[in-house]
Amino acid sequence: MSQSTESTLAIEQRTIDHIPVHERHGKARDLFTIWFGSNIMLLTVATGVVATAVYGLNVWAAIIALVLGNAVGAVVMALHAAQGPQMGVPQMLQTRAQFGSYGSLLIVVLVIFMYVGFFASNTVLGGQAIASLFGIDETVAIIAIGAISALGAVVGYRLIHALGGLMSLVAGIVMVLAFVWVLFVHHLPAGTMHAGGFTVSGFMGTVSLAALWQIAYAPYVSDYTRYMPRDTGVRPAFWATYWGCTLGSLFPMILGGLVGAALPDADTVTGLHDLSGGIGGLVVGVFGIGIAITNSMNLYCGALSTITVGQTLAPHWKPKAGTRAVISIALCAVALVMGIAGKDNFLVNFTNFMLLLLCVLVPWTAVNLVDYYAIKHGVYDIESLFEADGGRYGRVNVIAVSCYVLGIAIQLPFIDTTIWEGPIAKSLGGVDISWIVGLLVICPLYYVLMKRFPRLSGVRVEAVEVA
Repeated sequence: MSQSTESTLAIEQRTIDHIPVHERHGKARDLFTIWFGSNIMLLTVATGVVATAVYGLNVWAAIIALVLGNAVGAVVMALHAAQGPQMGVPQMLQTRAQFGSYGSLLIVVLVIFMYVGFFASNTVLGGQAIASLFGIDETVAIIAIGAISALGAVVGYRLIHALGGLMSLVAGIVMVLAFVWVLFVHHLPAGTMHAGGFTVSGFMGTVSLAALWQIAYAPYVSDYTRYMPRDTGVRPAFWATYWGCTLGSLFPMILGGLVGAALPDADTVTGLHDLSGGIGGLVVGVFGIGIAITNSMNLYCGALSTITVGQTLAPHWKPKAGTRAVISIALCAVALVMGIAGKDNFLVNFTNFMLLLLCVLVPWTAVNLVDYYAIKHGVYDIESLFEADGGRYGRVNVIAVSCYVLGIAIQLPFIDTTIWEGPIAKSLGGVDISWIVGLLVICPLYYVLMKRFPRLSGVRVEAVEVA
């Protein structure tokens, strides 16, 4: 076994601690492959299915909406990627610098629920794929996908990056083959391109869903750049992440849009299998395997976030690989229970989960990005992030927490889901623009308040150098 292979398979010992300069490694291109490869999976296809099968858009309207949503959402997501090489700590630990050590807890706990929710959604689709291919019980298949996913989280950073690179090649080739078979060999059923129609609510719902797909990565994108050398550069990190995640997400979503338009009554796995004709088994199998890799990412970051909560409450705690493994397995078990319980109404549950998730993520990402790029200019005191009293950043940043709560509240009237329909969304005919309102209000508000009333925040404002 080569030294590089041994390094990839070696269990990562660090958890949320700062990565020193001499342990940094990797290139910006590694960010392209991990995000491109990890997005080519069944859940991405299912998101595209929603555009045509649930929102009722025709294929061309769905494609435009998916392009727009991914292009805009990925800007927010990729801006977070540049924070990892500069700070060398996980994304949710960085949140202490904006919200304070205790003020950040609410956001971190919500993000843990997000990871578990994505994990549950992924295991359902992965389990359905495995069950359909090999004729085994669906519940058993879901559990198997969960167990495989847990392995990546236990081993850690290097293995997840390596698997993302492998899948960028394998799944990328299979995706191209899928389009060739669907469009030119097996062909689409008659009338597919003319099925559905156009509604503003459906179009905006699809834009929001695609944008959230990208924004949902924001709370952990830095987790996969924190080992990068500090001289990686903001622009290379941004663009490698942006194009990797945008292209890796967009094309599977377009494929899903074709599935939803051609076979609106079929579930994602069956529809993709049937539409791909003779290579249906290969496409479903590879995209199903891709789910395990993405789930490893969700579980890994969920474990880091859980450790962040624990370390906030017990600042002298020094968790290592064993702790990450135990927490990963526990989160995996919770997600499996959720997935098995909700698998019979998957698309509706997933759509509601995604749109409500947008409500709690948007104000956090607004505060984080404005603070990093416009107020602190990337300069943070890393040691303060690990201090019991929050060090330079205090226990609670009143301005940040207030903006976060206000950001959620101000979006509620604009949200449109089957669980909650806000009065303004209803008056707009079901058009959901909540995330746009959240960004437009909270970004300038946080900036102005931090500039005019810095003492109210509880943050000591003198400049420091990053450790």
